[in-house]
Amino acid sequence: QVQLVESGGGLVQPGGSLRLSCAASGSVVSITVMGWYRRAPGKERELVAIITGGRSTNYADSVKGRFTISRDNAKSTVYLQMNSLKPEDTAVYYCHVIKGNQVIWGQGTPVTVSS
Repeated sequence: QVQLVESGGGLVQPGGSLRLSCAASGSVVSITVMGWYRRAPGKERELVAIITGGRSTNYADSVKGRFTISRDNAKSTVYLQMNSLKPEDTAVYYCHVIKGNQVIWGQGTPVTVSS
């Protein structure tokens, strides 16, 4: 079993920054892909960014150049640095990891971008 604990969400003004963290615990051996999705009010869940074990990354077009995903394998933690935040980034952000054929989701952390 893998447990995911997210932190770092909150309220920020447009143009501000936040850093999300997601720490995996339990049976973390063989976790490959780690990443973040988000669900904005009234919208479908969408990919934000993912990072492989080899640290290859993929970003949604809407966040390229503003968000940076990274991981610390020793801590089994994935991070999402979010800069130049916009109101349209308001959403619940979900951490997810892939272990073998399992996809494990976190509980979500809300991010609100508003003045």
